[in-house]
Amino acid sequence: MKLISWNVNGLRAVMKKGFMEFFNRENADIFCLQEIKLQEGQIDLELPGYHTYWNYALKKGYSGTAIFTKKEPMSVLYGLGSEEHDAEGRIITLEFEDFYMVNVYTPNSQHGLLRLDYRLQWEDAILSHVKKLDEIKPVILCGDLNVAHEEIDLRNPKANLKNSGFTPEERGKMSEFLASGFVDTFRFFYPGKTDSYTWWSYRTNCRPRNIGWRIDYFITSESLAPKLAAARIHTDVLGSDHCPVELEINL
Repeated sequence: MKLISWNVNGLRAVMKKGFMEFFNRENADIFCLQEIKLQEGQIDLELPGYHTYWNYALKKGYSGTAIFTKKEPMSVLYGLGSEEHDAEGRIITLEFEDFYMVNVYTPNSQHGLLRLDYRLQWEDAILSHVKKLDEIKPVILCGDLNVAHEEIDLRNPKANLKNSGFTPEERGKMSEFLASGFVDTFRFFYPGKTDSYTWWSYRTNCRPRNIGWRIDYFITSESLAPKLAAARIHTDVLGSDHCPVELEINL
């Protein structure tokens, strides 16, 4: 089974930059998007052979997630069932026979860490949600998690120690998540690989120079580790400030 996750930074924009060519070429079983930046009815997207699920933010042109899946899920959950966390369309959970698929777009702590407190509350809510699911059946979680977990996950760690996405608090929440029985699948295959990033700032020509961060993930329950087949970062795919990430798993 092939799964792909991509923060498209605006689906309507990336549609003009080769999205469908990549989508059709990869032929993924499940394709997850973050930061779709649209409302219902704002895009005409025909995907024969796929069931489509959308979680729009209340605020126009902001956030939002989507999942396209060949196999119809047994159940669908939008959000976390909390007004505090559900206004921005940041999570979709699909239930399949053998696993849960959770697509997440984690809130950014913002410049000056103005939203760090909320971000940490979100982290606690997501971990609680996923742990409850994992008690029933294994979980595959993907998305833009807005954190570079270790120093190896960004080009300039020392310069970013107090910046959004690399604070001790955010990194600690990721450590807590993984310690709760989950696997960072890219590091499962490539524990020491450097210069492997999924996001590059648009400023100062960062992408051509590969000055980036790895903040997009596939994370699975530890029980699925024997079934993991491959992990890949599609650094060659343009159109967004993020690139797609991929997981192959024998399910």
